[in-house]
Amino acid sequence: MQETSPPPIPGQSTAADRVAPRSRRVRISVNESTAPAAPAAPRPSGTASPHRGQPDAAAAPLDELRTALARFVVLPSEQALDATVLWIAATHLQQVWQHAPRLAVVGPAKRCGKSRLLDLLTETVHKPVITVNSTAAAIFRSISDEPPTLLVDEADTIFGSPKVAEKNEEMRGLLNAGHQRGRPVLRVVGKEHTPHSFATFAMAALADIGDLPDTIMDRSVVIRMRRRAEGEQVSPYRTRRDSPALRSLRAHLARWTASVAEQALHLEPKMPVEDRAADTWEPLVIVADLAGGTWPERARTACEQMVTAEAQAEEDNPSNARILADIRRAFAAAGDPESVSTDALLYRLNSEPEAPWAEAGRGGLSPRALAGLLREYGIRSGNVRMPDGNQLKGYTRTKFTDAWKRYCPTVHPEIGSDGSRDTPTK
Repeated sequence: MQETSPPPIPGQSTAADRVAPRSRRVRISVNESTAPAAPAAPRPSGTASPHRGQPDAAAAPLDELRTALARFVVLPSEQALDATVLWIAATHLQQVWQHAPRLAVVGPAKRCGKSRLLDLLTETVHKPVITVNSTAAAIFRSISDEPPTLLVDEADTIFGSPKVAEKNEEMRGLLNAGHQRGRPVLRVVGKEHTPHSFATFAMAALADIGDLPDTIMDRSVVIRMRRRAEGEQVSPYRTRRDSPALRSLRAHLARWTASVAEQALHLEPKMPVEDRAADTWEPLVIVADLAGGTWPERARTACEQMVTAEAQAEEDNPSNARILADIRRAFAAAGDPESVSTDALLYRLNSEPEAPWAEAGRGGLSPRALAGLLREYGIRSGNVRMPDGNQLKGYTRTKFTDAWKRYCPTVHPEIGSDGSRDTPTK
């Protein structure tokens, strides 16, 4: 009888892992050879995972990976650590996803652990392709029918200044298009200039100081790194010493995800968020449902809390929906009238000490500047009747209702989602 080698033990390096080529910070991919197990029978669309809420050995790869990450880097929260683990696992199932979520690893300053986390991603994600300041043409030529995982360090070299960002607009377009399957780029190749379609679909992690462009952040699971506080200890990471164990974990993840790929394709999990946030987080939640144990609940908690935090950050950004949120508060502070004059609205906006509007111009936000900010939301001023019977230029509350629901749905303690007060005015 022919002898067979015993299966590798999770956490230990195999011969294939030991001879695998090392990743460098150039366009290079590291791919492990794994024999996928027979796929499980598909479950009817929309049904719950049989593992949800039950202890299951399927959770072991995720648990091991979580422990390994926590050894070398301090994530900003338990939810961020869970999300990172699930994102890594999801890279091994890219062939079944409709959307390829980005992982935005951002921080306010240097030495927040961004590059260290990217080092760990390099050893654990599916087919890593490392890039620093590469061209869009080189990147989309590295994407095949079996998508790699793009790892972009020092993203400020691509998006750092308006001049640099303008030069790299094609890269941003590639990263935006690659979030959804079936969005190729068309280029001419060869001496005959023959049109050729290049795939863009691939999961990507991007590390940078400060936020990435809005269009990329909107398609990302956002990990906001911070410097370690006194008492927060991590082990030093040594590539030659520590990467074999991480690559063994990658192989373990690859075997498990191969065994559940057919199930993942047919799952439609119940999501705690909607729209693009749901598209971005769905692969992570599906991985959690397939793993079972406590992962389904933890995944949804991370999703809800982290998406809510980013929505609040967007409201606080004056270049986005901050103006709508502040006007909603101004209406509520005025007793939720049917209309408010432009002068009264500007007085409230410019008087808010923590808002940016007082610094919008020499005298604060002007009627013209306010009209410009609201025009893109389809909101315009008009003649409004005041309680004393006078007619002035101003805004009616009904004109804001749709925009409030769409762009700043976070409910103020005293304000309903339609802009009306939840409690009577005293």
